[in-house]
Amino acid sequence: MSAAHSEQLLAEVAALPQLPGVYRYFDAEGGVLYVGKARNLKKRVSSYFQKNHGGTRIGHMISKIARMETTVVRSEAEALLLENNLIKALDPKYNILFRDDKSYPYLKIHGAPDKVGFDDAAAHGPHSAADFPRVAYYRGAVDRKHRYFGPYPSAWAVKESIQLLQKVFRLRTCEDTVFANRTRPCLLYQIKRCSGPCVNLVAPKDYQQDVRNAEAFLRGDTQTVLAQLEKRMTTHAERLEFEQAAELRNQMSALSKVLHQQSVDTGSDKDADVLAVKVQGGKACVNLAMVRGGRHLGDRPYFPSHIEDATVVQDFDDAQDAAPSQPVEVQILEAFIAQHYIGVPVPPTLITSVQVSRELIDALSDQSGVRITAVHQPREQRRLWLEMAQKNADLQLARLLAEEGSQQSRTRALVDSLHLEPDELEGFRVECFDISHTAGEATQASCVVYHHHKMQNGEYRRYNIDGITPGDDYAAMRQVLTRRYSRLAEVGRDSPEASPPDGEAEVPAAAEPDTGAEAAPKKKASTRGGATRLPDLVLVDGGRGQVSMAREVFAELGLDLSVIVGVEKGEGRRVGLEELVFADGREKVYLGKDSAALMLVAQIRDEAHRFAITGMRARRAKVRVGGSKLEEIPGVGAKKRARLLQRFGGIRGVASAGVDDIASVEGIGRELAEEIYRALH
Repeated sequence: MSAAHSEQLLAEVAALPQLPGVYRYFDAEGGVLYVGKARNLKKRVSSYFQKNHGGTRIGHMISKIARMETTVVRSEAEALLLENNLIKALDPKYNILFRDDKSYPYLKIHGAPDKVGFDDAAAHGPHSAADFPRVAYYRGAVDRKHRYFGPYPSAWAVKESIQLLQKVFRLRTCEDTVFANRTRPCLLYQIKRCSGPCVNLVAPKDYQQDVRNAEAFLRGDTQTVLAQLEKRMTTHAERLEFEQAAELRNQMSALSKVLHQQSVDTGSDKDADVLAVKVQGGKACVNLAMVRGGRHLGDRPYFPSHIEDATVVQDFDDAQDAAPSQPVEVQILEAFIAQHYIGVPVPPTLITSVQVSRELIDALSDQSGVRITAVHQPREQRRLWLEMAQKNADLQLARLLAEEGSQQSRTRALVDSLHLEPDELEGFRVECFDISHTAGEATQASCVVYHHHKMQNGEYRRYNIDGITPGDDYAAMRQVLTRRYSRLAEVGRDSPEASPPDGEAEVPAAAEPDTGAEAAPKKKASTRGGATRLPDLVLVDGGRGQVSMAREVFAELGLDLSVIVGVEKGEGRRVGLEELVFADGREKVYLGKDSAALMLVAQIRDEAHRFAITGMRARRAKVRVGGSKLEEIPGVGAKKRARLLQRFGGIRGVASAGVDDIASVEGIGRELAEEIYRALH
């Protein structure tokens, strides 16, 4: 065994059992290097330490191993599932990793099927919104209170399906509050996209039949739906109810047109995922196309990381099992299948561009409780779906490679234009700040990060700005820069050796201050808002005024002024005429309308603006939505609500008022005022 590793580690390796399990390698800093599975833990792990692997990639990884952890399981299938759960959780450097992107939208029909129904006695009585289920776009956790169809690959696919249901079955999409307050049909009724249940223009039993037909259509039972519509049409015609028969005829015509226009498989294969993989230039793309209810709903590309290092380690593992080395496409697709379907519904059929192992499919079947079939060389309609997915994988990977090359050239152009000298171009880091508010309301500052030639949205931060005069953008910029870099300056003063000559101080993550900053979307909420190092460039969206404020902050903190650059809008605020303003006294620079450097600056500036706007709107809406709860408070009717809004100038004013102020409104006693205050806070 290797002499480069501690005796304790080698003793742990020697003591491993000859059982199936999962092992994890860690470096000296606690970072996870690799997660692997084994039929025989002792044999597999020992193989890593039995000889000197030299300067190879596998040898480079092994030289970093400081400790390991192992978990014994009952079977190889269990080891495979645990391995991929750990890969998703630990983000090891030598495993193929697909980022967690499972926020799929659904089509939702409100109300459980056993809660919605009508009898003859109730057919002519008053009805509520709950009696007429609505169809809606939905994203989030599903429950049994409603019916969900999907998941869909994109929001566009859901909205297209909703439009189809409106055209064919004329189901309502309005909110319950809108439904309850209608006195005449809306525009959707006029253009034959809704049957008008809000004003009793459709019988409840007929509407419920439309709901059932819509559900059958979404499940792929299109022929059943057509047969039922034809039967109902014939019945109405025999009764000489020609108007109702004509409506059903129009429904059949619309449904037939939809089936003709879309890629629909009317056979037994209703739900399937189509998976195509493409590898080129050290990058890869897995394109996932979804077929639900026999309809092709669209696709979504996924781009894995750590490909080159991970495939080397995988080939080493295969060699230890005396198994033939798998093509890289197979390794990538198997990694995607194993990681993607953790916590995501898996359809009974997977159509793949390369053949995947039977063991993986069996393990997936055991995990999901669904008998899964993997088809490698499909025929007929399946083959067409796979060809579409393969073409999209090719296009998406080509786009990625073109964008990455373009981004690197833009980074180089910006560095050259500003005469910067980063240690390496790959590590060039830019942080950009923007302020957003609406007439002083809900002021927020955003900080976005550009690093490794791309935007790092996991490092974005939002800062709620308080204690300033509403609308004072300069004060807001002072506050955000102080909060962002003050801890960095303190560490630099306390530990001179922690700050390299170029001023880039490293701060351990555990030492970051609690600044009240909000993390970017899709990340766990964080209150850490301090910078871990001084970036190579600090962009502020603004001209001399904002740059002067940034200069004051950096001067007070003792940080390098040369990194501050303002993006000043050009004449007429026209795009492409922006000039760069410097805090260290240099003359303004105009990079040129077609400059790659200006394109990168504009890209980063626009992203900071977008991130600030969305945060500000969310914060503002949070206050206003809280005020809308007035309608839900018992005892607060239309008149009292109107008096409250009139007295305090709007919803935000009511939310800011105290109990005594609320109680001073006519018709509102102390007890009700306390109830209103509690509801809004």
